[in-house]
Amino acid sequence: MTISAIEDVVEDIRAGKMIILVDDEDRENEGDLCMAAEAVTPEAINFMATHGRG
Repeated sequence: MTISAIEDVVEDIRAGKMIILVDDEDRENEGDLCMAAEAVTPEAINFMATHGRG
């Protein structure tokens, strides 16, 4: 897994991209699919519901 610099993540969110925000591996070690609210589409919600459940 590649960990991105915060500047790159902010740029991706501003560009309307979805990111995976991962917590510390010593904690729950899980990821959340995140994106800017104004960029959310029905397709993005469908992707999150299909691939982000667990």
